[in-house]
Amino acid sequence: MTTINKLEQALASAKGLSADLKTFSMDTNDQQAQQMFSQLSTQMDNIAQMIQSRTDYVKSEEPQYAQEAMGIPQNQQNKLKNNQSQ
Repeated sequence: MTTINKLEQALASAKGLSADLKTFSMDTNDQQAQQMFSQLSTQMDNIAQMIQSRTDYVKSEEPQYAQEAMGIPQNQQNKLKNNQSQ
């Protein structure tokens, strides 16, 4: 698994956890629990934003990730690199 795949997986997990925590906050009648889950959800949103920033940075620094995002398969990327180096 590539770094970008791991980052994207972590980002999806962080967003999912944030949504779960928001749900927990709404599902309880305990004020302290609501506040705790709400704070945790906000923290997880911040973490997701940091992971998103890192993902964007990695994509900008690694040309193969930008090309993958444009739909150019890895084998075609290799051919392009070989042709450019000749």
